[in-house]
Amino acid sequence: MAAPNILCDTAGMTNAQWLAARMHGPSGKIPYTVGGSDVAAVFGVSPWTTPLELWMIKKGRMKPPAKSNANQLEMGHLLEPIAAHWYAKKTGNRVYEDTNLYQHADHPYALANFDRRFERASDGEPGILECKSCTYHKASEWDDGAIPLYYELQLRFYLAVADVNIGSFSAIWGNNPDNDLAIPDITRDKAKEDMIFERLDEWIWSLEHDKPPTMSGVAPQLALESLARIYGESQSGLPTIEFSPKQENALRRIALLQGKITECNREIKTYEKEIEAHSVRIAEIMKEHEHGVLMTTSDKLLIDYVTKSTTRPDSKVLKAKYPTILPDVMKTTQSRKVKVSVQPL
Repeated sequence: MAAPNILCDTAGMTNAQWLAARMHGPSGKIPYTVGGSDVAAVFGVSPWTTPLELWMIKKGRMKPPAKSNANQLEMGHLLEPIAAHWYAKKTGNRVYEDTNLYQHADHPYALANFDRRFERASDGEPGILECKSCTYHKASEWDDGAIPLYYELQLRFYLAVADVNIGSFSAIWGNNPDNDLAIPDITRDKAKEDMIFERLDEWIWSLEHDKPPTMSGVAPQLALESLARIYGESQSGLPTIEFSPKQENALRRIALLQGKITECNREIKTYEKEIEAHSVRIAEIMKEHEHGVLMTTSDKLLIDYVTKSTTRPDSKVLKAKYPTILPDVMKTTQSRKVKVSVQPL
């Protein structure tokens, strides 16, 4: 390995300038690039982006979608210096900023910005620090020194680009650094690194040769959401797609399961009507009371009859009183769902 190339200093850049430098290098001459946050998507393990969606963005065939969690991302950026502060305080390592954009010495498509760098207190060994924040329900992903795979791939990529041997995370999720902070370390692993760059080399080849990846191995919900973003709304008037026989099993399975859901919903409606019929006399007895009880020899039955209020805009009133405002406050959401029907010939 050799020291990385320093392409530019990103300090003072606008977000648009930084994104442009990350996409094609500061000179605009790198056809395709991979950044640290792309690696998990290339491997199909990103919780946010699929390989195909990232491929379409890199090819310039779609724009990066607007982030639905923009405020959360902004909060994560604001928390970076706090995570770095507590990492330094807990470890004694010297932490410092590095705003350069780096290029891997042997893989020119591999570019990296680092959250922070550090020097290990015990021996001055240089390292890369990644600062993360998450909600409490994600904190278990960092239990007992564990590291989420999508973040581990990112940091191993950074170690390779920077040509350093140690890295650390500082992950926070609350306001108590004694309990709400994880600072796991990783050591450079050349076997894993070779595996990462073998996959990235294949990824760049697929871009250069216009060979898009499939959704194989991607979580189904994420895959469907991604496909909806990639292809957008359905268009009437297009020709009917002819499927090959190899898709028959999947199509029949979808039709069967959709039929079962219809049967279950019909059964649920029957049960709900029976519940309503039995509930009339119970409601008459409860009157204004919220809670009731029936004691038996083996257990007790608890009855709740509590008023719950739901507040939502009345579109009829809005339309009548403020006809010019209504279009501005209406929100349209779109979705596409596969439906399979079996029709005898």
